[in-house]
Amino acid sequence: MIELSGIGKTYKLGSTEFPALIDVNLRVERNEYVALTGASGSGKSTLMNILGCLDTPSTGSYSLDGAPVAGLDDDGLARVRNRKIGFVFQSFYLMPRATTVENVAQPLIYRGLSPALRRKRAAEALTRVGLGDRLNHRPNELSGGQRQRTAIARALVGRPELLLADEPTGNLDSVTAEEIMRLLGDLHEDGLTLIIVTHDQGIASHCRRTIRLHDGRIVADSRRAPEPSSTEPA
Repeated sequence: MIELSGIGKTYKLGSTEFPALIDVNLRVERNEYVALTGASGSGKSTLMNILGCLDTPSTGSYSLDGAPVAGLDDDGLARVRNRKIGFVFQSFYLMPRATTVENVAQPLIYRGLSPALRRKRAAEALTRVGLGDRLNHRPNELSGGQRQRTAIARALVGRPELLLADEPTGNLDSVTAEEIMRLLGDLHEDGLTLIIVTHDQGIASHCRRTIRLHDGRIVADSRRAPEPSSTEPA
């Protein structure tokens, strides 16, 4: 689903060039569950931004679902984001005066859907994350975990093929963080491709594959075997 070849990203700070990513080669298959880890400044957030079409590489090529992404103009990148990618962030970025269902329906405005269809799909997404009884609540009436569930529903409402989550449990207590990770695991089991940026090894351990970056390079790439089924053979 994702193929990066020779990806580099260099930022200029005055006359100084700062390489954030160096010769990154990466392939992610459909329905993988991947953690991007590394210390602050390792390049993981830059890589996430490139994967999410929020930034463009300085060098190299990026293909998403078989289509080249590197080289698209701003409108082309926006179309890819809107159609193929869902985003979840540490800070929930909910509109404080909008209801839960209005927050979740927001991305569908740019698809030209009718208000009734937008609300229907938003309600379905909220039900999927366990908030079917909170459609008309506002963010200040929700717990932190419910706000993040709302943000996940908003990421799902466009029926993306890829979900990118940047420190999705960073603002949550440990119990609520585990609940959110169980929800993300369920979405993976349903067939969604997930990539999570985290510095927390406990959060990364929920993922099936862990990629570690250091100084802009991938330095480790490990996979975890699926949990054995608890069902006894007949």
